[in-house]
Order: sequence, then C-alpha cells, then structure tokens
Amino acid sequence: MTTPLLEVRDLVKHYPGERGLLGLGRLRPPVRAVDGVSFTISTGRTLGLVGESGSGKSTVGRTILRLQEPTAGRVLFDGADVFALGAGPLRALRRRMQIVFQDPYGSLNPRMTVGRTLREPLEIHRLAAPAQMEGRIRALLDEVGLDPAFAGRYPHELSGGQRQRVGIARALSVEPQFVVCDEPVSALDVSVQAQVLNLLADLREQRRLTYLFIAHDLAVVRHIADDVAVMYLGRLVERAPAAAIYAAPRHPYTRALLSAVPAPDPRAARARIVLTGDVPSPTHPPSGCAFHPRCPHPRKNERCRAETPALRPVGTEGGHLAACHFADEPM
Repeated sequence: MTTPLLEVRDLVKHYPGERGLLGLGRLRPPVRAVDGVSFTISTGRTLGLVGESGSGKSTVGRTILRLQEPTAGRVLFDGADVFALGAGPLRALRRRMQIVFQDPYGSLNPRMTVGRTLREPLEIHRLAAPAQMEGRIRALLDEVGLDPAFAGRYPHELSGGQRQRVGIARALSVEPQFVVCDEPVSALDVSVQAQVLNLLADLREQRRLTYLFIAHDLAVVRHIADDVAVMYLGRLVERAPAAAIYAAPRHPYTRALLSAVPAPDPRAARARIVLTGDVPSPTHPPSGCAFHPRCPHPRKNERCRAETPALRPVGTEGGHLAACHFADEPM
C-alpha cells in the first residue's frame, strides 16, 4: 500500500477565550475552530476541502503548514512529524509545502515589484546564483501565463487574476511537492476563475503536485478535486471520491450544499434544500450532532441531539465516509 504524502491525524485548533471590553468580565469559552479532523492525501492527488465560512477549513490548511500552532493532533508529511520539527528542519520543510492565499492583493507586498517578490524565496533558500535569477524569474512568469515584462510592475498595476498568478508563481518558485490552495479563486471574477483553475490543474500534471484545495463552492471543487471532504463547524461530516460525492451524497449538509450549485440548464428541475437558522457559534457547539439544529432529515430525533455520529464507512462503494446516524438510509 502506498504511503500518503500527507497524513492529518485528529487535528485540533482551539483559540483561547477572551474577556469582555477592556479585559473585564467573565472569560469566554474557547473557539473550537477545528475539532478532530483526520484525512490523508496521496502524491499527485487533490483533496477538495469544502464548507461554509466559519467551518474551519482555512484553519486546517494554515495549521498543517504551521502558520498557526495546533492545539492537538499530528501532521505527517512524507513521514516527518511537522509539529515536532525545530526551526531549522521546519524552514527546510517549507520548501516542500507552500500556500496560495485567497486574497491576491493582500498576500503581496505592495512595495515590492513582481520580480522582487519572486526573487526573495529564491534568495532565502539559495536556489539560484545571482547570474541565474533573472532567467528563473522569467521562467516562472512564463509558466503561470504572464509576460516576463511584468517583473517590473507593482501589485496595484495588476488585475486580480494577474496578482493571483504571481502568488502561484511565488509558491512554485521553491519547487514544492504540496500546495495548500486557500480559496484561490473566490476573490476573482467568474471568467477569471476558470482560467486560474485550468492553470492549477495544468501545473499539477506538469509538476506532479499534490493539492489541498479549500473552497466554499462545490461547483469549483468539482473541476479539480479527486476526493472531496466536507466540513461543518470544525469537523468532517463526509469524505469520498469526488464522483461519489456528486452522484450520491450521504450527509444532509452535503446534499444541501449540492442543491445550491447552479445547474447549467436553467430548465432543469431541481429541488433546492434550504437550511433554516444560522451556523452555530464555535464557542458553543450544539450537543450530539453539530448539524442537528439545521438538519432537514425527517428521522432526526433525540439520538441526533445526544450522540455525536462517528465518521464511518457508508454504502457499498469503497472510501465513502459520512458522520450521520442515518447515512445509510435514503432521505
């Protein structure tokens, strides 16, 4: 059996509670942003991590890279325990694990030209001699579909799509194996989204990259992910190969997300599942199944309110997991 490139085991990230105005009042409960998430990603594959805003998906990606320190759990990258590494080994590992941020403007230094932005990681990791720098920068810009003349421009002189291509080039500059794509197209126009998605897919094939692709839109994930994991309030509620998720979702939350995806044919009849209420606060998650206050399942009962469902195999197809007491039953 092939060892996965990335293995996440029971990842937990809680933010300490704060006191009220001016530091007075009762200490608030901790924010349970990520509450026991586990998954693996094999080399060359893409896992789409999907959920509403506040579900904890971006926190998962940043904690894996140790941009945020975990509360508990383990992350193994190519067999190495990421959370146990000291400063030196961690810095070396960062060459192999990179991130493309959601905001293509906020993630770039406005005082640095594109060329300087791409030069910096090459210098830090000593990946090119001074005489080779310009050639490496031109090659990176060409690889992401930008004219080498863009090296002299500043971020404010670029469009959103162009800035995101610079962000992708910066991530690629250190020749990583694994890239966290943290909602990389959500801030872009729809027409530009398709171009960036196609670019990321091409780069995955050319460089044999492994992606954790974070998004809130299942329609976007469908075009790039091999497997899909759905998060709700800090936990995974379903995971399966992409084809199985889209053909036969087993969790009511996944069904609701899919029902909201626009159909290519406006005449096609589709039953929209409208969830009532708001996402509960991660400081006060509901007892039992966290989704039960909004769940439309007709058999929702006291067990859902009292017992937290385990993420377990469902159906006859292999690799399909769902955290629902009624995942094996039609809805």
